[in-house]
Amino acid sequence: MLHVVATPIGNLSDLSPRALEAFKSAALIACEDTRRTWQLLTHFGIPRPQMVSYRQGNEERLTETIVAAIEGGKEVVLCSDGGYPGISDPGYRLIRACAQKNVPYDVIPGASAVNVALLTSGLSTSSFTFRGFPPRGPGAIRNWFAEDADKEHTLICYESPFRVGDTLQAALEVLGDREAAVCIELTKLHERVHRGYLADLAAAFKDAKVKGEVAIVIAGANPKFLRTAKE
Repeated sequence: MLHVVATPIGNLSDLSPRALEAFKSAALIACEDTRRTWQLLTHFGIPRPQMVSYRQGNEERLTETIVAAIEGGKEVVLCSDGGYPGISDPGYRLIRACAQKNVPYDVIPGASAVNVALLTSGLSTSSFTFRGFPPRGPGAIRNWFAEDADKEHTLICYESPFRVGDTLQAALEVLGDREAAVCIELTKLHERVHRGYLADLAAAFKDAKVKGEVAIVIAGANPKFLRTAKE
Protein backbone atom coordinates (compact mmCIF):
# COMPACT_ATOMS: atom_id res chain seq x y z
CA MET A 1 0.00 0.00 0.00
CA LEU A 2 0.93 3.67 -0.11
CA HIS A 3 1.88 5.50 3.07
CA VAL A 4 1.48 9.28 2.86
CA VAL A 5 3.97 10.43 5.49
CA ALA A 6 4.30 13.87 7.07
CA THR A 7 7.94 14.67 7.76
CA PRO A 8 9.44 17.26 10.15
CA ILE A 9 9.34 20.90 9.06
CA GLY A 10 12.47 21.57 11.08
CA ASN A 11 13.00 19.63 14.30
CA LEU A 12 13.77 16.02 13.38
CA SER A 13 12.41 14.81 16.72
CA ASP A 14 8.92 15.51 15.34
CA LEU A 15 9.05 12.42 13.13
CA SER A 16 6.52 10.00 14.61
CA PRO A 17 7.15 6.32 15.46
CA ARG A 18 4.56 5.35 12.82
CA ALA A 19 6.46 7.35 10.20
CA LEU A 20 9.71 5.65 11.18
CA GLU A 21 8.13 2.22 10.78
CA ALA A 22 6.76 3.19 7.37
CA PHE A 23 10.19 4.31 6.19
CA LYS A 24 11.80 1.13 7.51
CA SER A 25 9.32 -1.11 5.70
CA ALA A 26 9.29 0.83 2.42
CA ALA A 27 10.54 -0.84 -0.74
CA LEU A 28 10.19 2.46 -2.59
CA ILE A 29 10.16 6.08 -1.42
CA ALA A 30 8.70 8.77 -3.66
CA CYS A 31 10.05 12.06 -2.29
CA GLU A 32 10.47 15.64 -3.37
CA ASP A 33 14.27 15.70 -3.02
CA THR A 34 16.10 12.38 -2.62
CA ARG A 35 19.06 14.13 -0.96
CA ARG A 36 16.88 15.68 1.77
CA THR A 37 15.06 12.42 2.42
CA TRP A 38 18.31 10.45 2.48
CA GLN A 39 19.61 12.84 5.15
CA LEU A 40 16.47 12.13 7.19
CA LEU A 41 16.88 8.36 6.82
CA THR A 42 20.57 8.57 7.69
CA HIS A 43 19.78 10.52 10.86
CA PHE A 44 17.55 7.67 12.04
CA GLY A 45 19.86 4.90 10.82
CA ILE A 46 17.42 3.59 8.20
CA PRO A 47 19.00 1.73 5.26
CA ARG A 48 18.35 3.40 1.92
CA PRO A 49 15.67 1.71 -0.18
CA GLN A 50 14.89 2.52 -3.81
CA MET A 51 14.07 6.23 -4.09
CA VAL A 52 12.59 8.38 -6.84
CA SER A 53 12.32 12.15 -6.98
CA TYR A 54 8.59 12.89 -7.24
CA ARG A 55 8.32 16.63 -7.80
CA GLN A 56 6.57 19.30 -9.77
CA GLY A 57 7.35 18.65 -13.40
CA ASN A 58 7.46 14.85 -13.30
CA GLU A 59 4.42 13.98 -11.15
CA GLU A 60 2.24 13.10 -14.11
CA ARG A 61 4.91 10.94 -15.72
CA LEU A 62 5.77 8.97 -12.57
CA THR A 63 2.32 8.54 -11.04
CA GLU A 64 1.32 5.50 -13.08
CA THR A 65 4.70 3.83 -12.45
CA ILE A 66 4.35 4.26 -8.69
CA VAL A 67 0.72 3.08 -8.69
CA ALA A 68 1.81 -0.01 -10.61
CA ALA A 69 4.49 -0.69 -7.99
CA ILE A 70 1.88 -0.55 -5.21
CA GLU A 71 -0.48 -2.80 -7.15
CA GLY A 72 2.46 -5.18 -7.59
CA GLY A 73 2.72 -5.57 -3.82
CA LYS A 74 5.33 -2.99 -2.86
CA GLU A 75 5.18 -0.86 0.26
CA VAL A 76 5.61 2.72 -0.94
CA VAL A 77 6.16 5.92 1.08
CA LEU A 78 5.22 9.31 -0.31
CA CYS A 79 6.84 12.29 1.42
CA SER A 80 7.96 15.84 0.75
CA ASP A 81 10.91 17.84 2.10
CA GLY A 82 8.83 18.87 5.12
CA GLY A 83 5.24 18.68 6.28
CA TYR A 84 2.50 16.86 4.40
CA PRO A 85 2.98 15.80 0.78
CA GLY A 86 0.22 17.24 -1.37
CA ILE A 87 -0.19 20.38 0.78
CA SER A 88 1.63 23.08 -1.22
CA ASP A 89 4.05 20.28 -2.11
CA PRO A 90 4.07 17.46 -4.67
CA GLY A 91 1.84 14.46 -3.97
CA TYR A 92 -1.73 15.28 -4.92
CA ARG A 93 -1.62 13.45 -8.26
CA LEU A 94 -0.46 10.19 -6.69
CA ILE A 95 -2.98 10.35 -3.84
CA ARG A 96 -5.76 11.15 -6.30
CA ALA A 97 -4.76 8.29 -8.59
CA CYS A 98 -4.81 5.81 -5.69
CA ALA A 99 -8.24 7.04 -4.57
CA GLN A 100 -9.66 6.70 -8.08
CA LYS A 101 -8.26 3.19 -8.55
CA ASN A 102 -9.12 1.98 -5.05
CA VAL A 103 -5.44 1.42 -4.34
CA PRO A 104 -5.06 1.29 -0.53
CA TYR A 105 -3.28 4.14 1.21
CA ASP A 106 -3.09 5.71 4.63
CA VAL A 107 -1.97 9.09 5.94
CA ILE A 108 0.56 9.13 8.76
CA PRO A 109 0.21 12.50 10.51
CA GLY A 110 2.96 14.73 11.73
CA ALA A 111 4.24 18.30 11.69
CA SER A 112 2.46 20.93 9.60
CA ALA A 113 3.62 24.52 9.21
CA VAL A 114 -0.02 25.58 8.83
CA ASN A 115 -1.11 24.43 12.28
CA VAL A 116 2.13 25.47 13.97
CA ALA A 117 1.90 28.96 12.45
CA LEU A 118 -1.75 29.34 13.43
CA LEU A 119 -1.15 28.44 17.06
CA THR A 120 2.09 30.43 17.26
CA SER A 121 0.40 33.56 15.87
CA GLY A 122 -1.88 33.97 18.87
CA LEU A 123 -4.80 34.75 16.53
CA SER A 124 -8.22 33.13 16.47
CA THR A 125 -8.25 29.38 15.87
CA SER A 126 -12.04 28.92 15.69
CA SER A 127 -11.93 28.90 11.87
CA PHE A 128 -9.12 29.43 9.40
CA THR A 129 -8.30 29.18 5.73
CA PHE A 130 -4.96 28.09 4.29
CA ARG A 131 -4.34 29.39 0.77
CA GLY A 132 -0.87 28.19 -0.10
CA PHE A 133 1.39 30.69 -1.87
CA PRO A 134 -0.04 34.02 -3.08
CA PRO A 135 0.23 34.85 -6.78
CA ARG A 136 2.86 37.27 -8.02
CA GLY A 137 2.07 40.65 -9.50
CA PRO A 138 0.47 43.64 -7.73
CA GLY A 139 -2.97 43.20 -9.28
CA ALA A 140 -3.11 39.45 -8.86
CA ILE A 141 -2.14 39.47 -5.19
CA ARG A 142 -4.60 42.24 -4.35
CA ASN A 143 -7.41 40.29 -6.01
CA TRP A 144 -6.25 37.21 -4.13
CA PHE A 145 -6.54 38.96 -0.76
CA ALA A 146 -9.84 40.58 -1.77
CA GLU A 147 -11.47 37.14 -1.94
CA ASP A 148 -11.13 36.90 1.86
CA ALA A 149 -11.54 40.57 2.76
CA ASP A 150 -15.00 40.18 4.31
CA LYS A 151 -14.46 36.73 5.83
CA GLU A 152 -14.02 36.31 9.58
CA HIS A 153 -11.70 33.33 9.35
CA THR A 154 -8.00 33.64 10.07
CA LEU A 155 -5.98 33.58 6.85
CA ILE A 156 -2.75 31.60 6.51
CA CYS A 157 -0.37 31.56 3.57
CA TYR A 158 3.21 30.67 2.74
CA GLU A 159 5.54 33.16 1.12
CA SER A 160 9.00 33.37 -0.39
CA PRO A 161 11.50 35.07 1.94
CA PHE A 162 12.15 37.56 -0.88
CA ARG A 163 8.54 38.77 -1.06
CA VAL A 164 7.44 39.10 2.57
CA GLY A 165 7.42 42.89 2.64
CA ASP A 166 5.49 43.22 -0.62
CA THR A 167 2.92 40.66 0.48
CA LEU A 168 2.35 42.34 3.84
CA GLN A 169 1.91 45.69 2.09
CA ALA A 170 -0.64 44.23 -0.32
CA ALA A 171 -2.52 42.66 2.59
CA LEU A 172 -2.56 45.99 4.41
CA GLU A 173 -3.95 47.84 1.40
CA VAL A 174 -6.72 45.31 0.81
CA LEU A 175 -7.60 44.06 4.29
CA GLY A 176 -6.88 47.09 6.44
CA ASP A 177 -4.60 47.33 9.45
CA ARG A 178 -5.34 43.99 11.10
CA GLU A 179 -3.36 41.93 13.55
CA ALA A 180 -0.99 39.48 11.90
CA ALA A 181 2.09 37.37 12.47
CA VAL A 182 5.10 36.50 10.36
CA CYS A 183 6.49 33.08 11.29
CA ILE A 184 9.99 32.23 10.09
CA GLU A 185 11.79 28.88 10.28
CA LEU A 186 9.17 27.27 12.51
CA THR A 187 10.46 24.50 14.85
CA LYS A 188 14.03 25.16 13.70
CA LEU A 189 16.97 26.48 15.70
CA HIS A 190 16.49 30.05 14.46
CA GLU A 191 12.71 30.18 14.71
CA ARG A 192 11.39 33.76 14.80
CA VAL A 193 7.84 35.07 15.14
CA HIS A 194 6.93 38.71 14.59
CA ARG A 195 3.46 39.69 15.83
CA GLY A 196 1.72 43.05 15.40
CA TYR A 197 -0.45 45.03 13.02
CA LEU A 198 -0.01 44.81 9.27
CA ALA A 199 1.16 48.42 8.95
CA ASP A 200 4.00 47.88 11.42
CA LEU A 201 4.95 44.50 10.00
CA ALA A 202 4.92 45.80 6.41
CA ALA A 203 7.23 48.64 7.44
CA ALA A 204 9.54 46.31 9.37
CA PHE A 205 9.88 43.87 6.46
CA LYS A 206 9.96 46.44 3.63
CA ASP A 207 13.72 46.18 3.09
CA ALA A 208 14.46 43.27 5.41
CA LYS A 209 16.59 40.38 4.22
CA VAL A 210 14.70 37.30 5.33
CA LYS A 211 16.27 33.84 5.41
CA GLY A 212 14.28 30.64 5.73
CA GLU A 213 10.74 29.44 5.21
CA VAL A 214 7.93 31.87 5.97
CA ALA A 215 4.28 31.53 6.96
CA ILE A 216 2.07 34.60 7.29
CA VAL A 217 -1.04 34.57 9.50
CA ILE A 218 -3.60 37.38 9.25
CA ALA A 219 -6.65 37.96 11.44
CA GLY A 220 -10.12 37.76 9.95
CA ALA A 221 -12.61 40.57 9.36
CA ASN A 222 -13.54 41.21 12.97
CA PRO A 223 -13.33 44.70 14.55
CA LYS A 224 -11.47 43.38 17.59
CA PHE A 225 -8.47 42.55 15.39
CA LEU A 226 -8.46 45.90 13.56
CA ARG A 227 -6.33 48.82 14.70
CA THR A 228 -8.58 51.74 15.62
CA ALA A 229 -7.88 55.40 14.90
CA LYS A 230 -7.23 56.02 18.61
CA GLU A 231 -4.32 53.58 18.56
